[in-house]
Amino acid sequence: MTVAGRESIVLRSDVPLGAYPERVGDDLVRWAARAPERVFLAERRESGWRSLTYAQALAHARRAGAGLLARGGAGGAPLAILAENGLDHAIAALAALYAGVPFSSISTGYGRADADPARLRAILDTLEPRAIFVPDAAAAARIAATCPHLERIADHTELDGDEATADAAFARIGGDTVAKIVFTSGSTGAPKGVITTHRMLCANQAMLELAWGEYIAEPVMVDWMPWSHVASGNKIFGMILHHGGTMYVDEGRPLGDQFAATLRNLREIAPTVYVTVPRGHALLAEVLRGDTALAATFFSRLRLLFNAGASLAPSVRLALSRLAREHGGRDVPILSPYGATETAPMATAVWGTHPPDAVTIGTPVPGVEAKLAPLGDRFEIRLRGPNVTPGYWRNAAATAAAFDEEGYYRTGDAGELADPADPARGIVFRGRLAENFKLSTSTWVNVGALRIALLEAAGGLFEDVVLAGEDRDDVRALVFVEPRAAGALAGRGGGDRAELARSAAVREAATFALRAHNAANPGSSTRIGRLLLLPDGPRLGDGELTDKGTVNQRRALAVRAADVERLYADSADADVLVLP
Repeated sequence: MTVAGRESIVLRSDVPLGAYPERVGDDLVRWAARAPERVFLAERRESGWRSLTYAQALAHARRAGAGLLARGGAGGAPLAILAENGLDHAIAALAALYAGVPFSSISTGYGRADADPARLRAILDTLEPRAIFVPDAAAAARIAATCPHLERIADHTELDGDEATADAAFARIGGDTVAKIVFTSGSTGAPKGVITTHRMLCANQAMLELAWGEYIAEPVMVDWMPWSHVASGNKIFGMILHHGGTMYVDEGRPLGDQFAATLRNLREIAPTVYVTVPRGHALLAEVLRGDTALAATFFSRLRLLFNAGASLAPSVRLALSRLAREHGGRDVPILSPYGATETAPMATAVWGTHPPDAVTIGTPVPGVEAKLAPLGDRFEIRLRGPNVTPGYWRNAAATAAAFDEEGYYRTGDAGELADPADPARGIVFRGRLAENFKLSTSTWVNVGALRIALLEAAGGLFEDVVLAGEDRDDVRALVFVEPRAAGALAGRGGGDRAELARSAAVREAATFALRAHNAANPGSSTRIGRLLLLPDGPRLGDGELTDKGTVNQRRALAVRAADVERLYADSADADVLVLP
């Protein structure tokens, strides 16, 4: 590990990145020749699986890519995709990648019936697509109402054309060719379209291979995470394609009754690599503790567990480690690599000879430089490398603001060295600068760390929390109860969230969790003054729940401003929990 600089601290790997392909389509061509009949993707259809081999994927990409070019795609106008994960979505994306046509997989949340159409219109106005691939009839109708002049494509076969046209376009693709535009989740402002080049995607896969090659060779994965998000749409999809793996598209979600579909898929398919968000890991650990047959299948060939989206609670990490040893007979690394939509995404990780370390986000992977730049009384993590975006789609002002004078991307995240005397220990993540806030005493509150601590104290009773307190005297919390855990306490096994939030047993348990948390965290920046158990769950349509299943803290505070005022009102409110 090389460290340079005085005021700023710069870390870079001593391992060179080396050469890598410049076109994503090279991986598809390679595996279509090497293993043409191997299943690339599979999705559930009724009681079985519908699959797509590597040879079929290439054939579809060539034909549909030609159709995109015939519709003017070569002129630079992108293709928008509004579709659930699946074979049709994949073919549309691969066709664009092969033909050199930029594309953007838009969150299906924007096309929901309960979503604000203005948010979808803003995305499409920024993107200015040539056409939109939207196989769902209801979503297509909403697109027609929102953008009546935008061409809609319902089936990739509508694009079929002369493969030779696509082959010629493929030959012209270079590293700087725009592969896709990935919209940020909007957790710290309006969503921005991140320009993602072929070089960025190919370099990031080379970095992954150098970091964890033995773990991710020819992977088998069961994946639900949305392709509109960078973790799955870039890293996981690219990992499968680069390493000749197989992805089983999981129609489930780590939300309520939807998790049953995930469990059904995991009973049939034993993954070698598994990726989900903290909520998914927590639900899975809970089920695996009581289902030895599923645990035996799940850990039978598992090599690696990835955590995405937010920090993983220590109790969940410990439970998964114990289950892996008990049912798989070996330790399975549980890794939380760090990055951003703007870095394609991976930038730092625990890798190489360093053992898994839950305290840090690791060190820069080969090819990446990480700078800890002083920003007031903290350090901001800034990144530079071939995996970093050149800027934002049609947004010169945001692009200019995103980079410092040395060309480092400003992540907006705080971090510091775990041990200044030993930089190889890695970087400790200190939260998002835009989410963290100061109390009226000028004391900083680390929202990410405090959120995890409160969830830990609740022992599974809280699904998630939203923390308030900017310019206030103390921190207070809006709480989404976990329906199953709350239902068990209330003697109902589940049920209406509003009824559960009013249950005496649930309120008593929440008060106990608050007392336990505050006893362990008495400082002004970590103690929670009051709780409000919310009568509903986080709402995707309002944008407070991202499509990867995490709560957008800033958006939730804005949507629930009236509830925040209840937390801080002087008059008594029966729904607000206050320690005696």
